[in-house]
Amino acid sequence: MPTKKEDMYGDHISHQFNDDLAQLKNDFLKMGGLVEQQTRDAVDALIDGDSYGADEIRARDKVVDKMEKDLDEEATRVIARRQPAARDLRLVISVIKMVADLERVGDEAKKIAKFAINLSDEGQAPRGYVEVRHIGNHVTSMLREALDAFSRLDAEQALRIMKEDKRVDEEYQAAARALLTFMMEDARNISRCMSVMWVLRALERIGDHACNIAENVIYMVEGEDVRHTPVEEAEKIVGR
Repeated sequence: MPTKKEDMYGDHISHQFNDDLAQLKNDFLKMGGLVEQQTRDAVDALIDGDSYGADEIRARDKVVDKMEKDLDEEATRVIARRQPAARDLRLVISVIKMVADLERVGDEAKKIAKFAINLSDEGQAPRGYVEVRHIGNHVTSMLREALDAFSRLDAEQALRIMKEDKRVDEEYQAAARALLTFMMEDARNISRCMSVMWVLRALERIGDHACNIAENVIYMVEGEDVRHTPVEEAEKIVGR
């Protein structure tokens, strides 16, 4: 049985309005699943030295861009036809914002694929791949959990994702320091290590976008904007 919060955007007298909102949510989740897979595939291509796979990921980014445009148009139509108010307007506005985050995740995956091709041509990077795998798994998990929180309108799960973002930042900083030390030890490693550094930065940004999606879920459920809000304050909003 769906929970009350899962039903909060599907109880309109107009069945067509319910269908419009359900379609908007489903299309958003479809785009989210695609960019999550793009991220995983990009990390795999880097680790495996798979330049062909990386090139495929870059080509698939056009699909993500088209989905962004289609979802923006779909959300605009809902606003124009249904003139949603209050909670429904929060849903539509949040989807528009989160779609932009998903598109940027796709851009970061494309960037990782580009470096995968470069590193494959240069030869395997001497350091940083363990950290890339670890942080890559962490941020894709955050993205998947953020999409799940959206699907179930789970503000508590969204709050946990906000907390995870700090851990990703710490992991990124530790990995960057280790690579910097390695570059200082041998200047011949600079070029390849810098490429890995940019990959780690792209992954850290994906974590930020997952956090942004989680913040929008809290806004949808609680009606409170928790952007630029300390986690402790967000906890009070979700826990009240």
